Amino acid sequence: MTSHHHLIEQLRQICGPANVLTEGDLTAWELDWRKRERGKALAIVRPANTTEVAAVVKACAAAQVSMVPQGGNTGMVVGSTPDASGQQVVLNLTRMNQIRTIDAGNLTITVDAGCVLQTIQEACEAQGFLFPLSLASEGSCTIGGNLGTNAGGTQVVRFGNTRELCLGLEVVTAQGDIWSGL
Repeated sequence: MTSHHHLIEQLRQICGPANVLTEGDLTAWELDWRKRERGKALAIVRPANTTEVAAVVKACAAAQVSMVPQGGNTGMVVGSTPDASGQQVVLNLTRMNQIRTIDAGNLTITVDAGCVLQTIQEACEAQGFLFPLSLASEGSCTIGGNLGTNAGGTQVVRFGNTRELCLGLEVVTAQGDIWSGL
């Protein structure tokens, strides 16, 4: 950990000390939901917004430390848990869980990557609309993970995969730049 002390301090400055976890019980972030694969993270980092994500990515890139993006950690492919090296930063997006806008006139909703699918469904239903993506893990999976895996769900034949429901994205590149296609 000594070799990464400077990086950990940078991450704490970016996201706040309470949102950079390096010790204690990190099982929730290091173990896949099936409890079959367990990794060891250098740190769990929980940014609150896109600007913080960009700063975290830049800091990790400068330190040549790889990151593992994580939403609800419900994926079947164990792609959101760190390996056993203890040298990866888990970028957990669950603090980025806001519904930004519901535009009834254009039938669109703008949400953060860490927004839980069920929250999106309920917000749309409250406005008299249907958000058609439906998965068994909808109470804990996040829209960022749904987009990343192009989840299909129970209504895929009628409404398509997640990416077919998406009109635009705001993303952070591997260099830490923010690109908006919203």
